[in-house]
Formats: sequence, C-alpha cells, structure tokens
Amino acid sequence: MIRVAFASVGRVRVDQHFGAAEGFVVYDVAPDKATLVGVGAFAAEAMDGNEGKLAAKVDFLAGCAAVYVLAIGASAIQQLVARGIQPIRVTEVDAIDALLADLGRALREGGVAWIERALARAGRSDARFAAMADEGWTG
Repeated sequence: MIRVAFASVGRVRVDQHFGAAEGFVVYDVAPDKATLVGVGAFAAEAMDGNEGKLAAKVDFLAGCAAVYVLAIGASAIQQLVARGIQPIRVTEVDAIDALLADLGRALREGGVAWIERALARAGRSDARFAAMADEGWTG
C-alpha cells in the first residue's frame, strides 16, 4: 500500500498548482482499493515566488509517496523530493478516481519506478520496526 495526495480544490479532480493549492486529498492506495484518509485545506496564495508558503504543504504531505498536481515550481519539487515525495504533474485536469484506478493497476502489475521505490522504502521501514520489536524492552 502507498499513500498518495492530489492537489484539488473540489476533491474530485487534480486542478491545482502546488504552490497555490487550496486543498489536498490524501488516499491510501492498495492494489484492490483506495481509502480516503485525509483532507488538507490551505488559504488562497498568490504564485509570487514566496517560498515560505510551501513548508506547511510539504509538511502536510509527510508520509505520502507522491503528490499529483496540475503544475509545480522547481523549489517545491526540490523540497518534496528531499522528503521522499514524488511530484507528478498531470497534463490536464484529471479525475482523481481515474488516477486511483491507474495506481491500483500499477500496484498489481508493477513496473512503475517511483511506486517500486516507495514500496521498497516502506518495506525497509516495516522491517526496521519489526526488528526493534523482536529485540524487546529491557530496563
């Protein structure tokens, strides 16, 4: 399973520029289903080069493997990638349901590089916590 966000004001279509996004919807996506797990709302922002407005959005997306956007600037890309979040730009206003179906298919069939990396990172994290649990508590 992976967690994916979509920049969307109406929660139906990817229709927002990352820096000016007023909303994000977040889903946990498995091969056979997608579950809405969060919605974030942000004040309307001008696309004015003010980098400070990006931090709250990047923080909100912590734990996501990817974020789908209509457009995104270089600084936002850099900040997301540094946090392990793959920015994905759609070429037109795409329906979130259709993108979720595509993600489920990609999880079943494999072969999408960023999804493979996200699954590998999640596996390493799960293995690390399992190893700590196996060690037990001493004190």
